[in-house]
Amino acid sequence: MGTREELSPLLLTPEEVADVLRVGRSRVYDLMRSHRLVSVKIGGSRRVPIAAVRKFVDELVEHEVA
Repeated sequence: MGTREELSPLLLTPEEVADVLRVGRSRVYDLMRSHRLVSVKIGGSRRVPIAAVRKFVDELVEHEVA
């Protein structure tokens, strides 16, 4: 068998997003509920695309600079 490259996750759990952003889990759910942070539903679980986390942070920085 050939070697398999390790894939980076494309979706994060709300808990993982909280760790990355250094905020509480309930804050992440508030951000998802207010649509400030995009999330998708897979079965009964919510997941946040990595790109959505980056976009959210970029928008925070842009708002602070403006």
